[in-house]
Amino acid sequence: MKIATKFILSMLVTLTLPLAISSCNNGKDNKDDNGKYDADFEAIAKQYVGSTVNLTYSLLATETQKLYEDLLALKTKMKGGASASQSEIDDICAEFLLARGYYEESEAFLFGAATDFGIDPHIDTWPLDLQGLADALSNKTQMANLDAENEDDAIAYAAGKLGQELLGFHGIEFVIFRDGKNREASAFNGNEGHATFKNTGVTGLEEIIYATAVAGDLRDRCWQMEVSWNENAPAAHLKRVEDLEIPSRIQGNGYTYGQNFLSATKSGSTYATWIAAMRDIVNAGCMNICNEVANTKIGNPYSGEDPNYIESPYSQRSFYDFQGNIESIWDSLNGGREEKRNTSSSLLQFVQENNPAMAKSINDAYDASIKALKACQALPGGFVNNTRASEVGIAQAAINNLNTELSKLDQWLGTL
Repeated sequence: MKIATKFILSMLVTLTLPLAISSCNNGKDNKDDNGKYDADFEAIAKQYVGSTVNLTYSLLATETQKLYEDLLALKTKMKGGASASQSEIDDICAEFLLARGYYEESEAFLFGAATDFGIDPHIDTWPLDLQGLADALSNKTQMANLDAENEDDAIAYAAGKLGQELLGFHGIEFVIFRDGKNREASAFNGNEGHATFKNTGVTGLEEIIYATAVAGDLRDRCWQMEVSWNENAPAAHLKRVEDLEIPSRIQGNGYTYGQNFLSATKSGSTYATWIAAMRDIVNAGCMNICNEVANTKIGNPYSGEDPNYIESPYSQRSFYDFQGNIESIWDSLNGGREEKRNTSSSLLQFVQENNPAMAKSINDAYDASIKALKACQALPGGFVNNTRASEVGIAQAAINNLNTELSKLDQWLGTL
């Protein structure tokens, strides 16, 4: 996501429907004395935090560390005079796509640390500033700093000096992919051949040095998101974030975002009610990314407003990015990622038992969105070469319809 919108927390909503509605717990009426479904929503929240948010960020944290390590190993090898092998480039590309996939599958919960701490624009701004990158990589002073003897110094320089248009996924993507394919290893044995780099003399080694420092910063920011939600994240990740002196707790109450979410209704939490927490999942999370995919990520190029606003143009993975975004909605509503999913403790199951027609509409809209995006993935040349294709318009309409159904869900929750 290029720009994440910070949403105001939902207001306290009182019960307006007098009818007794069965809960998620096998149809058992689980309402407490003041008519709320607190026990159901608390169970949903625990599953959401543990099996959607924390699990996704844990996977992302692991893969970004591997990406950094692979690039660092290649940098060290090339600085020793050896050439990059195709298997090394292919492994780095595969690792990148894994990490990228996990990030796209996290975008339905950017309303937490990713937005509050500016992490999302720091690591996922596009289009990449190619001229700025050419200038940076041909600047010998900057390259010396990016190649500092102490790797942490190189990472810190990238984080503080390059700017978000040169940081994160898309700078690395440019280095290792071109025209939808892994770059040839031979490309790293000479000078960068892109037209923007003409006469700069930037070498393949310098590109790898840059990508390594940026990957270290990418890893650090993904660890920051992980520990900001999960106080039980790996000790090394907690320590790294602490040593970097970057924020990882909610200002005011000192909670992680997970603690804050699971403390709804309790003193100190920013959530006065469980319904407010459930509505944040829907409107601040799912609706936010649904609208962005349809009307910005797809909409800007498809409408002609900005034909160059193409996410992941060098790997040509835009439509896969969009699918990951929509799947993050499904994980958020349906009891977690597939690896640890429990649909019985899910918001969608609650809707199924209390408003089955709405549940069917959401399911159908989700299925139609995924089907439409898969049709787009079959287009040769990716989004770069198919910005006005009819399949793209069908996908946009399907995702907008999903957003409409999510809006109905949000409004319905507000009546409970």
